[in-house]
Formats: sequence, structure tokens, C-alpha cells
Amino acid sequence: MNEVSLCADEIISKDLDNYGDMLLRLSYSYMKNVHDAEDVVQEVFVQLFKSIDNFNSEDYKRYWLVCVTRNICKNKLKSSWFKRRAEIVEMPYYDEYEDNSVLNEVMKLPLKYREIIHLYYYENYNTVEIAFILHKKESTVRSLLSRGRNLLKEVLKEEYDFE
Repeated sequence: MNEVSLCADEIISKDLDNYGDMLLRLSYSYMKNVHDAEDVVQEVFVQLFKSIDNFNSEDYKRYWLVCVTRNICKNKLKSSWFKRRAEIVEMPYYDEYEDNSVLNEVMKLPLKYREIIHLYYYENYNTVEIAFILHKKESTVRSLLSRGRNLLKEVLKEEYDFE
């Protein structure tokens, strides 16, 4: 192995440690299945390995990883193969998200609300950053976030005694 590939392997390994969990959570919010989410993350890191020399900063790399993850998820969900495949049943001991009723309700939201709520609450992006990532206007992101919150509020009203 030459020095360049060794250096790239170290960078990818560091990026996997830094961004792997975030990308897995993001892909899980789209795919609703841990196994498919892991496949997406693997594809993202293959793309990262191909583009390793194109990043000027860590912030740009992080945005790039989120955008690529989002695009791969959307492409998989649109593919005819994915639509025809049998549903994978989650294993209770493996599904770490199973007991979280709020997250379960978030996962039931339509994708346009789910992705914004996930990026805002679980990945701590602000509305300006989400607008940049999703290529939407900031006002649209704020509107979708508000509508998603209202949908969640209706569903979770009894459980959490909202006003």
C-alpha cells in the first residue's frame, strides 16, 4: 500500500468516527430500517473515498456528507427495486430506536417534515443551514418545521399533555 492510500484510509477512518453516527441517524430517518441505513452510510463513504481531495474545510465536508446521504436515500426510495422488495423486519434487540415514542412518531411524518425535524432536533442544524443543505428557502424550512411540529403536537398531545 502506498502512502497516499494509507493517508486516505486514515482520513476515512477519522471521518467515520466523526460523522458515522450522524449519517446513520439521518439515513435511518429516511429508510426507516437500520440495515438499509447502514447500506446508505457505506455508499456515502465510498463516495467520500472517491472525492477525498475535493474538500477545503470540515464544515464543507459535513454539508457534503449530509447532502450525499440525503440524495442516496431519496434515490433508493424512488428505485423500482426498493419499491418491490420485501420489507425487512427489525430485530427488537438491534433496533435502538424502538422505545422512543417521539422518534417513532417523527418517523411516521411525511418525508418533507421528517427530514427537517431530524436535521433541526437530532443533528442540531439551524434553519439557515437546513435551507442550504436542502436547497430550499429559509422561510420554507421554517414553515415546514412549524407544520411538522404541529403534526407532532397533535399526535403526542395525550401522551405529553400539551396545552
